[in-house]
Amino acid sequence: MFDARLELIAALDGRSKEALAGAVSEAAATYGEPRTDEDVRRAAAELLQREVAAMKLDNFLVRPHRRLVERYAKPEAWVALASDALVELSHEVAGLPTEVDPENEEAKRFDLLALKLQLSLLHSGSGFERLRDRVKDIAGLLAEKDAIPMVREQMALIQEVMTDEWWHDVTVPMLESMRRRLRGLVQLIDKRQRKPVYTDFEDETGAETGFALPGVAVGTDPARFIAKARAFLRQHLDPVAIAKLRMNRPLTSSDLSELERLLGESGVGEPEDIRRAAENAQGLGLLVRSLVGMDRAAAKQALVRFTNGKTLTANQLEFVSLIVDHLTEHGVVEAARLYESPFTDFAPHGPDALFKATEMDELLRTLLAVRANAVAA
Repeated sequence: MFDARLELIAALDGRSKEALAGAVSEAAATYGEPRTDEDVRRAAAELLQREVAAMKLDNFLVRPHRRLVERYAKPEAWVALASDALVELSHEVAGLPTEVDPENEEAKRFDLLALKLQLSLLHSGSGFERLRDRVKDIAGLLAEKDAIPMVREQMALIQEVMTDEWWHDVTVPMLESMRRRLRGLVQLIDKRQRKPVYTDFEDETGAETGFALPGVAVGTDPARFIAKARAFLRQHLDPVAIAKLRMNRPLTSSDLSELERLLGESGVGEPEDIRRAAENAQGLGLLVRSLVGMDRAAAKQALVRFTNGKTLTANQLEFVSLIVDHLTEHGVVEAARLYESPFTDFAPHGPDALFKATEMDELLRTLLAVRANAVAA
């Protein structure tokens, strides 16, 4: 990241027609909205300057580079960086131990992804589309977490980032603002989904060649369709059929027709995309419920019959609370899901270790009833 920020500074300096004016402030804010390339450059320099200033000169790894560390610990050294200064910083200072407070690993990975996007944009690199799609995937995963207040605060930006329109004529300051506003949220993405999101490798393939694969239809990316459908539906929660799904009220066949019409007119995908996604979700009602989730009060009410008349332990209550969280976010809880994370993070041996067999049967019947309400009779 140190080298990536150096490269960003060099690219922005090379893009400027005249030298940037004004010294770097030691106490300048780094989380405001950047308006210009100069704002982005100045913030990157401030981050690196503070990192160097936090390097302890009595550290045996830092001591051999004392002269450079002392020089670049001063804000004025970053006002203009010649090519030899960039080489010194990259080869001798980058990677030295610093006592800057450690940050969340996922946030730093997202920082690096955003930096690569900015550099690709500045250099007109061929990898921009690949990096852009990774950010759109992350935004899609964050859109599933709108029950979390801090995610909901940034939902307008998240939904914009998921669209192709936001990326038309995107600028370096826009990417910087997006990085600052979303970096603290990526840690909220489910762990089992993080690994493919952050895979990082160099594309070494040659020029593309088209092939017709028998039996494989060309169409919309299923993941992209789901992301667009989720964004659309969560902005249109008023139709009766969607309200029924969120409030855990039984659907009718006419409700299913209304859902099909709503999705068809939304423009998020072709009829075949809707049909395929509904089949994968085992029904259109279950598909839409999985995208809009359940009202939290309705999710709690669905568990009332199970909890009433029982004196539950603190661990059992916490497990039920996890189920409510999952219903609120995903709309249904399959029985097998209770034996996976995050449920096993709390009950490693599964719910059978918390509840009696009769209680487990009652709990599963409750969850099946919630699921049945999303399937038209």
